[in-house]
Amino acid sequence: MTEAPLDLLVIGGGIVGAGIARDAAMRGLRTGLVEQGDFASGTSGRSSRLLHGGMRYLAQGRIGLVHEASVEKKIIHQIAPHLAEPLPFLFPAYRGDKNWLLWQLKIGVKIYDLLCGGHNLGKSTWLSPEATLQKAPELRSENLAGAVRYYDGFTNDARLVLDTLRSAAKHNGILLNYCHFTSATRGELWTCEMEDALAGGKMRVRARTVVNATGPWADGIPHSRVKLRPTKGVHLVVDRQRLSAPDTVVMTDARRILFAIPWGERTILGTTDTDYHGPLDRIQADAADIGYILSIANQFFPRAKLTERDVVSTWAGLRPLIANANGAPSDISRSHEIRSPEPGWWDVAGGKLTTHRLMAQQTVDQIAEALKGEAPRYAPCRTADEPLLPRTETDGVSGILPPPVTREVVKHFCECEWPAHLEDVMIRRAGWHYYLADAKERAEQVAGWMGEFLDWPAAVRAEKIARYHAATAGRQTGVTV
Repeated sequence: MTEAPLDLLVIGGGIVGAGIARDAAMRGLRTGLVEQGDFASGTSGRSSRLLHGGMRYLAQGRIGLVHEASVEKKIIHQIAPHLAEPLPFLFPAYRGDKNWLLWQLKIGVKIYDLLCGGHNLGKSTWLSPEATLQKAPELRSENLAGAVRYYDGFTNDARLVLDTLRSAAKHNGILLNYCHFTSATRGELWTCEMEDALAGGKMRVRARTVVNATGPWADGIPHSRVKLRPTKGVHLVVDRQRLSAPDTVVMTDARRILFAIPWGERTILGTTDTDYHGPLDRIQADAADIGYILSIANQFFPRAKLTERDVVSTWAGLRPLIANANGAPSDISRSHEIRSPEPGWWDVAGGKLTTHRLMAQQTVDQIAEALKGEAPRYAPCRTADEPLLPRTETDGVSGILPPPVTREVVKHFCECEWPAHLEDVMIRRAGWHYYLADAKERAEQVAGWMGEFLDWPAAVRAEKIARYHAATAGRQTGVTV
């Protein structure tokens, strides 16, 4: 990264930064990316894992956003089918609920299909109360008017980031995690100062252009002109035997929407959407968040009688929403902004996991135009057409569900995916931490394999295990983060 000037330096190793790095590298730009923590360790590894246009956004009249995201979810399904499974959604309607009327939902799902170009990931239908309960027998039957059933996509958010970065690396992108961007000065080129947390010391990188794609951190980066209103989203994981949802069930709280999402042997419940004003480096599910989600789940699945003891794991993240002082958090637009406040610098903020590829294309289009005359003509964007990775590089290691806990899988992660700590594998590359009931016990075994492949002495291995336990200890609830 320091040998010669970069055409583009990307700050931020979440899904937007990863998408920009992949697009730029594929077009032939000399591209570098730095991430202050691990790749996907922020918002991009803590989402609802949905690729969706957003029925709630349709209800808010944001037709353009829904269309944009609906097209993009199909593109991701085409280029990364291992990380974009069609997912049916069951949206029940109840008599007396004036916020979600069945006749409006019936119209809405047909519009939803049309906004996908008439070819959604599955065809929408509507169901009688009896047919609804056949699909979801544990659902509350009292005052049930019926339901609509429609399709979106299900992904593994952290894996989508990592596979996008692996694709960028195959096209000569230079990637560094645990490397903190500290400052930049502009002369003929941008001179950027970094602190390398792994190798130690500082380094200086020169770049023709810089992109700030740091999500919730974007308004704290030097030269940034972004103004954010971050909101917190919390998810819970419970055993599927405690709450079974063959389809994803939409649960409502007034105009808010939550989900019960089937995930192998587990069910994901969430999410919250509340303003957040605390520190950015330790986002956690607190007792109030957990109690709220469990209360909504118990309203829709009364026989489950879920309590905090049923929670296998939780995660919490921040949505980097563009600042808007008006309205509730759920009402803030999920649209994105791409701005160049000074020559050679771009701020990219807002948006959704689903629209990351489009955000990247629009950003690199602007950068390529700005570099015209200073560099060779760059290739056009190919990210919507070229597969993320060949199946030979994803089978057995990357998918919606965690892979088996084996030495071979850990070896792949260590050799091909840049982990530096035990939690990098347990949480993001494998997802075992969120999925396995005995994850903390399995972590000891995984640490042993990582020590073998990464040459950790016994003392370092013990330090990595202690770091993992500290990083995943729930401070307020007793459950894992």
